[in-house]
Amino acid sequence: MKIRVFLADDHAVLRDGLAALLESAGDIEVAGTAADGREALAAIERLGPDVAILDISMPGLDGVQLAELLHERMPELRIVMLSMVGDPEIIYRALRAGAYGYLVKASAGREVVNAVRSVHRGKRFLSEQVSEVMVEEYAREVRGKSPLESLSGRERQVLHLLAEGRSVPEVAGLISISPRTVETYRSRLYEKLGVKDLRELVLFAVKHGILPSK
Repeated sequence: MKIRVFLADDHAVLRDGLAALLESAGDIEVAGTAADGREALAAIERLGPDVAILDISMPGLDGVQLAELLHERMPELRIVMLSMVGDPEIIYRALRAGAYGYLVKASAGREVVNAVRSVHRGKRFLSEQVSEVMVEEYAREVRGKSPLESLSGRERQVLHLLAEGRSVPEVAGLISISPRTVETYRSRLYEKLGVKDLRELVLFAVKHGILPSK
């Protein structure tokens, strides 16, 4: 069964180009497109795609506002944000809104197919350029001892897998421990890193450059 994708971008040339690239992949079907955020919201709710690629700057509703609404109404939908820039604050906003991936338009042609496949499998995807920006941002901001230094090897392993989007049972199976033990490690990570939930844990992983781009 093909991965059904909805593409929302107000630049027709880019939208049509990305749609053609996705269709040529063989395992992806473009279920619909839109140039306006409100139009996209209605169409996505009607069509129920697997993945939505949203331009961060659109009339009607911008990509972040749209992602927030979709994440609330359709939590199983995987959202990939599309932007001209890889500004750290914009990236944080997109991830907080529920985006599972973030593409910079300059490299979207090379990365969009892999992004769709990755988020559809439940793995997060950040453009290579975005990953570099986040690492550089952390390097500028960090002062003194990194909170990562307080983590054991196993805690780092669990952090990495959870940040990738793995479920508790998946993490348990991958590192041969019980789901209850994974939950214990997760709670310990929340306490040590000063985060309150899984979304903040993922944001921490992005900021500290430990979330893979693919």
